[in-house]
Amino acid sequence: MFSPFEKMLAWRYLRARKAEGFVSVIAAFSFTGIMLGVATLIIVMSVMNGFRMELFDRIMGLNGHMNIYSAGQPLSNYKTIAEDVEQLDGVVSATPLVEGQALLTINGMASGVIVRGLNKDDYLNKTILRDGNIAGDLYDFEGYSVVVGAKLAEKFGLHIGDEISLTAPKGKASPFGTIPRSRKFRIAQIFDVGMFEYDSGFVFIPLESAQKFYSINENNVTYLELLTTNLNNLDKTKQEVRDILPPGNDVYDWRDANSSFVNALKVERNVMFLILTLIILVAAFNIISSMIMLVKDKSADIAIMRTMGASQKSMLKIFILTGASIGFAGTAVGGLIGTLFAVNIESIRQWLQGLTGTELFSDEIYFLSELPAVVEWNEVFVVIGMAMILSILATLYPAWRAARLNPVEALRYG
Repeated sequence: MFSPFEKMLAWRYLRARKAEGFVSVIAAFSFTGIMLGVATLIIVMSVMNGFRMELFDRIMGLNGHMNIYSAGQPLSNYKTIAEDVEQLDGVVSATPLVEGQALLTINGMASGVIVRGLNKDDYLNKTILRDGNIAGDLYDFEGYSVVVGAKLAEKFGLHIGDEISLTAPKGKASPFGTIPRSRKFRIAQIFDVGMFEYDSGFVFIPLESAQKFYSINENNVTYLELLTTNLNNLDKTKQEVRDILPPGNDVYDWRDANSSFVNALKVERNVMFLILTLIILVAAFNIISSMIMLVKDKSADIAIMRTMGASQKSMLKIFILTGASIGFAGTAVGGLIGTLFAVNIESIRQWLQGLTGTELFSDEIYFLSELPAVVEWNEVFVVIGMAMILSILATLYPAWRAARLNPVEALRYG
């Protein structure tokens, strides 16, 4: 594609000389700009992917893919509904849950929590809770025992065996007015799932105890939590479930329940991609300016080569190769740096925190205890391909000017 003569001249023009010092400085800035743009884009996209994946894994680890509910009242006859739904091809399981708000009090301190009641077997089948158990007997989940998150336990100084009081928002009517419904629970386990919202605000109790605590009939629950075989077919499965539900019942999926998270992550990801692409675009404009200056500086050389028989096509290819080499080198180095940084980002964060003595990633703000990063190679190739295309496009106008240069005028005014 390129002759030895064209490659030799392109390489010579890339080397710094005293007379071309300023041109070389601009070329160096172009290289650095593309390198930083590509590296930053890969790092940010990887962190976004990791953040989204970790967040969704934890959300769906504690919550089902879909929930069946009855509007404005508990879901009645849930056992029959669960049996019918589990017959569908796309449904793995239907777990009955009782969920509600409560006020947790101990030693004069109080905090609002979400109480979730479920059967012991279903609790043990929650992999994220089973693996996240940090204290207490995993099988001690019966009677009026309660499982609390690590952040909640840390906040109130709770330990295994301590008693807490839970007060339901809906009280019990009496001749003297409404009496708050309160109950003592014994802390049996403490969990840490790595997500601040759940570790600080959720407690789990046995299903039967939750039904009694919220005065719900034993044949009723708040909703049925469904797990499906394939999230990609969620809409199809959702419609199949909806078609067999009794009147008055409906279903919503995890995207509906967490729409703010899903939309925020999608918007943030797209905006960050657009903003960081501008860095690469600015670097590409630097290539244009450096190549235009190089063409002006080498106008006499171009004229001499043209008079000696070099074709316009050769001139075009020489300057395309010169400019593209800057972009390709910056893209390659940036891709390598960005990938290595993304793969080791948690170690780098820990090192920076130890060096600066500051917290760079607060789990209270970001909901995760570790900075996640997932490198998706298709995205890396898209970023690299985009940077290379921009680098080539940036060379076209300066190369065209070099090819169109009139040898007579260049020698006369050069």
